[in-house]
Amino acid sequence: MKQIKLLLSIVLLLFTMQIGAQKFEGLALTPPMGWNSWNHFACEINEDIIKGVADEMASNGMRDAGYEYINIDDCWHGERDSLGFIHPSPEHFPSGMKALSDYVHSKGLKLGIYSDAGWKTCGGHPGSRGHEYQDAMQYAKWGIDYLKYDWCFTDGLKAEGTYLTMREALRAAGRPIVLSICEWGDNSPWFWATDIGHLWRTTGDIYNCFDCEYDHGSWSSWGVLQIIDQRDNDTLRKYAGPDHWNDPDMMEIGNGMSVNEDRAHFSMWCMLAAPLIAGNDLRKMNAETLEILTNKEAIAVDQDALGIQGFKYMSMDSVDVWVKPLADNDLAICFLNKGKNNAEIEFNWKENTIVDDLKGFTYNFSESEYTLRDLWLKEDIGKTSKPLKATVPGYDVLMLRLSDI
Repeated sequence: MKQIKLLLSIVLLLFTMQIGAQKFEGLALTPPMGWNSWNHFACEINEDIIKGVADEMASNGMRDAGYEYINIDDCWHGERDSLGFIHPSPEHFPSGMKALSDYVHSKGLKLGIYSDAGWKTCGGHPGSRGHEYQDAMQYAKWGIDYLKYDWCFTDGLKAEGTYLTMREALRAAGRPIVLSICEWGDNSPWFWATDIGHLWRTTGDIYNCFDCEYDHGSWSSWGVLQIIDQRDNDTLRKYAGPDHWNDPDMMEIGNGMSVNEDRAHFSMWCMLAAPLIAGNDLRKMNAETLEILTNKEAIAVDQDALGIQGFKYMSMDSVDVWVKPLADNDLAICFLNKGKNNAEIEFNWKENTIVDDLKGFTYNFSESEYTLRDLWLKEDIGKTSKPLKATVPGYDVLMLRLSDI
């Protein structure tokens, strides 16, 4: 009984001290990059898989390209002890989370974990409702660096206040942890989450197809094109920036789509300044998948220091033209072919002055000349002094970086 009273006193004291505290700032000045277990493994996870993925990320070039988080999603949970503290499954994580965290850290990487704001996680395991401070203390003790916080079984709760509680709990625990808000955009987190989390989901769950809806009955998963079009990105982009990002969900690259589709998927996440969280089995991916995930020139667009989310400039039949202002007066342009067939495009630069009213950038190609860099061919392909003529394959992109001469 004395232990329980002491624990309650500590929690109450920490809560009182931390009211009005801010999130840990500066943890996500560029969109987080890493890996998450859910898209490929779902609930079939264990510590050997996590260690193997960490080994691979540390050695295959992904860590050098900027990936740093190894995130365990749902189903790692065991039971709560007599004091209410959560523990990992002894069957699947017999060494414990602290040992796993130490292992991941030894690889120069960081460990993320998953919980839910409700009574149960989406997979039916113990949620954090009523145990927020205990869970935060446990994560800090284990050396966790990233928390994905889901929204299943949350009857009667209001999202803003619920996520604020977890923010306060993480702050009270004292360890800087990235907070990933995952309520699927249902409660418009872009209006209230800037001071609470470092990223927030804007859409429903992604599915490993380029153009489809997967109907689960009471809810749906969405293909890449549906995720891109699900929210008005022109409206949402003003809420994103360093340390607070719109999150269109984890990536499905390497999980069954074609190379063209994977390339387009990755390119558009870079244009959206989205978190780059891989979701495939890194231990078994082919060279083409690795090449897409580690394209440093495309990644540089996503990780650009300005932190500006791109927007759709125009459409030309099946091709959408997306633009993203970059540092040093550079500009990324992505021609996304949403159709299955090849698309012939012609883009006269001098007839298109690109203006970003929100961020105050203007690109007048009649007054300034730019070089054109193809980020997938990784070669210069001309200048804006001549119209661009190109073929964009079906479900693919032409992704360019323009640099002011």
